[in-house]
Amino acid sequence: MTATPALLADDRSRAAYSEGAGIYRILPRAVAVPGSVAELTALVRWAADTRTPLVPRGAGSGMAGGNVGRGVIVDLGQGFHALTVDPARRLARAGASVTWAEINAAARGLGLRLPPDPSSGAFATSGGMVSTNAAGPRSLRYGSVRQWIESLEIVDASGEPRTVHRGGGAGPWHPAPDTRHLVDGHFPRTRKNSSGYALDAFAESGDELDLLIGSEGTLAFITQIEWRLEPILPDVAGVALGFGELEALSDAVPYLLALNPSAVELLDRTILSFVEEAGVALPAGLACLLLVEFERETAMAARGGVGDAVRGLKHLTAHVETAVDRPGLERLWKVRTLASPALARLSETRRSLQVIEDGCVPIERLGEYVAGVRGAADRCGVQVVLFGHAGDGHVHVNTLPDVTRPGWEDGVSALFDAVTALQVRLGGTPSGEHGDGRLRAGLLERVFGAQVMALFRQVKRAYDPGEVLNPGVILPAA
Repeated sequence: MTATPALLADDRSRAAYSEGAGIYRILPRAVAVPGSVAELTALVRWAADTRTPLVPRGAGSGMAGGNVGRGVIVDLGQGFHALTVDPARRLARAGASVTWAEINAAARGLGLRLPPDPSSGAFATSGGMVSTNAAGPRSLRYGSVRQWIESLEIVDASGEPRTVHRGGGAGPWHPAPDTRHLVDGHFPRTRKNSSGYALDAFAESGDELDLLIGSEGTLAFITQIEWRLEPILPDVAGVALGFGELEALSDAVPYLLALNPSAVELLDRTILSFVEEAGVALPAGLACLLLVEFERETAMAARGGVGDAVRGLKHLTAHVETAVDRPGLERLWKVRTLASPALARLSETRRSLQVIEDGCVPIERLGEYVAGVRGAADRCGVQVVLFGHAGDGHVHVNTLPDVTRPGWEDGVSALFDAVTALQVRLGGTPSGEHGDGRLRAGLLERVFGAQVMALFRQVKRAYDPGEVLNPGVILPAA
């Protein structure tokens, strides 16, 4: 029997790790804080021998409950800090606890960057970003983190460390010949998806790497990532476009996408009202605001994108404000950066809950989705705010229930169910970038169907037959 590793089992430590950024509060059995691959390997071997569930955790910023659980929380944030940048090869090798911001700070002086930019990049760790296939505003042009990963160093469910390279083969799961056809018929046709195991990407590439990315710690621990970097484009410009009706999104967003922007962000009327309370002046009567950014090789090209956007949507817009350089763009985007702090300042009776916060639909259904969410919220008596990555058809929805009103939980639950049904009807996914966690695990059969769920269970058994790694995440607990 493997020796028992050092564990923190006092009440204070367990309480500190009982919650993340989302709605879940689960008291763990204990906490482990490995500082090296050797210590992590010993921990996983002990867990495999004793059938003790392990819950990987980075910064704890995940919203869907994948970073909490009743087993042993494994905090990777105290080790795995190594970071090197190779400018000649445009690569960064980062330990699992290195944040997006730290990678970009090291690369910026070399004229390089990691383009996918999660809004939580100041504290989002490399391991966490890989685990959820994270994305951000500029993923519109540059994709999710999946496209930027060259290799992963992992510790598998048996406690064996190994390296998985792009192009290195399929790994332990070998699907049946008809799997590709099944996946093609049942996966969402969205620009982004962080729900389920990425069987669609795996079917396309044949790379084990694509199963591990987005697997939320259910298949292996990630200890180091090799990231591809790219040069920072020299010029940028942008525009804020205000609309009097949400229905305008159905025409505005496809038009903007044809101009190849680097970001198209949405803020709805509710969140705009909160931002106005923080001191940002906006015209009255706006239903929503789109923030659009153009990165180009020259200032003329960047400003040309802005001009095309303004002229082409003149018949739809009720408000236009432009920015022609980086300082101006930062001022323009102030309304976006103030959104989350504004929600955090709500009174104790009006909570911002991340419950249906990550849905993504085909871009041509975006207007229908936004209107459907608002209609469902009105029927359920729950106030909501909508914001996020309109260019990807990806909208974050935070519920704002009055927690002093009896029955508010039933209203939120009914809205969760209604929006899930809407996502399925529109061919969407419940998660565009945050992962399923525990929150959405029970939805996946509605989204993917029983046959694809059976494939997900095959993948899990191939990697973690003892069900030690983050049980209850992606696949519901038995």
